[in-house]
Amino acid sequence: MESDLRKSLAGLPLGGICYLESTGSTNDAALAWAAKGAPDFSLVVADQQTSGRGRMGRKWFTSPGAALALSVILRPSEQERENIGLFSGLGALALVDALKNYGISAQIKWPNDVLVARKKTAGILVETAWMGADVESLVLGMGVNVFPAAIPPEAELNFPATWIQSEVRNPVERFDLLRSLMVALIKWRPRLGMGYFLREWQEALAFRGEIVQVWLGETETVIGVLDGLEADGSLRLVVNGAQRLIRYGEIHLRPL
Repeated sequence: MESDLRKSLAGLPLGGICYLESTGSTNDAALAWAAKGAPDFSLVVADQQTSGRGRMGRKWFTSPGAALALSVILRPSEQERENIGLFSGLGALALVDALKNYGISAQIKWPNDVLVARKKTAGILVETAWMGADVESLVLGMGVNVFPAAIPPEAELNFPATWIQSEVRNPVERFDLLRSLMVALIKWRPRLGMGYFLREWQEALAFRGEIVQVWLGETETVIGVLDGLEADGSLRLVVNGAQRLIRYGEIHLRPL
């Protein structure tokens, strides 16, 4: 398995590759590796993930052989540190780009999910390690549903889910998809924060122009028309004819 992984990624400018048959969380493994000095653009990949995390501590399980569970270690440049809030968009946009190789049209559900046929097929979790007031390293974690075993029981879903293989006739090789994803990350990273980056992210934004409901924590909700994105990656809604920006907090976005 590891030899197949390394063969698939041969020739890419990776800082290093760590393959794990099973791990609790690829993000935890990547954060620990980063603390020991892992180079920029090092990659952690696991065949099975037993206690992966989504946003706000939600559990993200990866059954053996069913999904891509990966984390990329990034050492942000000075310019990238000014755009830390855009790295979830970077991961999502890279996956949308990679899926085009399979004839799949995907969308980005703000802030950190990728949808196919309006169903979740991937989630992204960005975590940072700080040194004083500066970001020393950043881990871009992604889980991509490739085969049906990646989908949890319906009772555990908070949004409809799907998997990549259901959208194409030819067999999907996970490591081929991973290579396409890494190539797309390499392509989009230098464009982080540029106008073209933001336009492409906005073009791929799910539910744009639709009425949506956004949860801001346990009790507060906002209903409005999803209008687009701001330069910092914030979501822009039109609520009762006025613009409202959604930047932080626990966000659940649902079309009405």
